Amino acid sequence: MKKITLLSMAAAVSLGAVSAAQAQTAAEPYIGLSGGYHHLGINGLGDDDGAVYGVVAGVDVPVGDKLKLGIEGNYHLGSNAIDSEYGVAARLAFPVGATSQLFVKGGYQEVDLDLGNFVTPAVIGLDDTDGDYLVGVGGEFGLGEGPARVRLGVDTIGFDTVRATAGVVFKF
Repeated sequence: MKKITLLSMAAAVSLGAVSAAQAQTAAEPYIGLSGGYHHLGINGLGDDDGAVYGVVAGVDVPVGDKLKLGIEGNYHLGSNAIDSEYGVAARLAFPVGATSQLFVKGGYQEVDLDLGNFVTPAVIGLDDTDGDYLVGVGGEFGLGEGPARVRLGVDTIGFDTVRATAGVVFKF
């Protein structure tokens, strides 16, 4: 229940900020593909990292010339210790040139673990999900005049994990 409450609060605050900003300018939605590596930092319990691959989607709303507010969701499948992960985050983006931007984000991320990598045999009935606050930084870099942008990011869940991702997003 705590997780649902935190997700709802983060979404409400982010949507409120985006709605207030949207009154000034048009929203900039985006969707993209993402892949990377997530190290969970669970020492001594086996293989605690894995590749992740999935989708990101969100919307940014310009607030003046030098700032954008936004909200973003993600869903990734994983390998090794990670079955899947998903979350929502608020974003502050800072435009750099005509088609690029740097961003910081904060929100909540949930990770569904593959307990078979930690406990042999896996304990039936044991909760295999964990989540916490997420903070991260990154950038999106335009590929010419079109809507495609290369995206790079690094984030952490509760300052216990490290996830580096790369991908491509399409603004429309």
